[in-house]
Amino acid sequence: MSATTGSSRKGLSRRGFIRIAGGGVILAAGGLALARCDRMPSEAIAAWRGPDAAERDLRKRLIAFAMLAPNPHNRQPWLVDLKTPDRITLFCDRERLLPATDPYSRQIMIGHGTFLELLAQAAAAVGIRADIRYFPKGEFGPKTIDGRPVAEIALTKDAGIKPDPLFAQVLKRRTNREVFDADRPLTPATATALGSVTLDPAVRLSVETASARLLALRQLAIDGFIKELRTPHTYEESIQLMRIGAGEIARHRDGISIHGPMMWWLKQFGMLDKSELRDPNSQSFEVGLDMARDQGGSAMGFFWLTTADNTRTTQLKAGRAYVRLHLKATELGLAQQPMSQLLQEYPEMTALQSKFLTTVGAKTGETVQMLARLGYAAPTGPAPRRPLRSLIKT
Repeated sequence: MSATTGSSRKGLSRRGFIRIAGGGVILAAGGLALARCDRMPSEAIAAWRGPDAAERDLRKRLIAFAMLAPNPHNRQPWLVDLKTPDRITLFCDRERLLPATDPYSRQIMIGHGTFLELLAQAAAAVGIRADIRYFPKGEFGPKTIDGRPVAEIALTKDAGIKPDPLFAQVLKRRTNREVFDADRPLTPATATALGSVTLDPAVRLSVETASARLLALRQLAIDGFIKELRTPHTYEESIQLMRIGAGEIARHRDGISIHGPMMWWLKQFGMLDKSELRDPNSQSFEVGLDMARDQGGSAMGFFWLTTADNTRTTQLKAGRAYVRLHLKATELGLAQQPMSQLLQEYPEMTALQSKFLTTVGAKTGETVQMLARLGYAAPTGPAPRRPLRSLIKT
């Protein structure tokens, strides 16, 4: 999951806004200038209030939590079949893939693992055991996915099942793209707390909160982000998924949300549109570079997940591990954001990816499935979610 995954991008840094605006836009200190705020549409984030109290179908109530899972570029690539009682069959919506940045759909599968983990936690919270069978009709190959199910979930009452303490963080979880606080370093206790989270044995957690390697990872994260921006076909994929302003966000309720006071003003003055963003010589493009530097450079720590193989089942397990760590970070009051551009499998990223793998000491044959930055930052809002009905396979 790249840095554009998950919660909405609130807008430009002030530095980037001033660069674009120059002397052409005068912002008053208050009043109308900042009141026209282009707020996140309430209907786009209604899912974060939890399941509809009137919903009687237990499966839909569980899915209402599962669909809050982090996923690449906020594509929400899930389809569920509810035709069999007490059973949920999960499919991948192949209309929602990311062929440029995720050509083998590895990150898409990780996003299915996050969905399954939250569904299982939601079930346990109400005394239901979710028995998850991965790829019941066979695992996808390494390069493509097809119409077979990703998982089959059987739901059974179980008076002995214990709720997962991490479930209390599901509605609070956010992906935070703000600049992290450079005056609040992480301590070794952070790594210890994250290391206490129970993960599948197939997934190995590593945490870096200090030392020269942290500085190296910051620069690599910046370089990976910039490489994605400067590679036309990968950047175009992100541009196509940008939802600029409240109107587009409300219509799509997915993708990369761009909104807020500064964005509203730029749009009014014709300074923010997709053609401008595409131009690598434009000031708008420079703002994206600023964002890469601000995000990567303010990381106060990183964690990454490594697996010995890269099967589709392992990718699901990595997704389940990732969201568990994100929930733990939320519990600890940490800001967290995936910065997995370095892990993307398109040719232009190969050299940087090799340097990253050497830096983190990955062995031959191992796959680093996720990379995320950590720190402290001001709270951010939730990402849009499509209506639950749009996930139900008919």
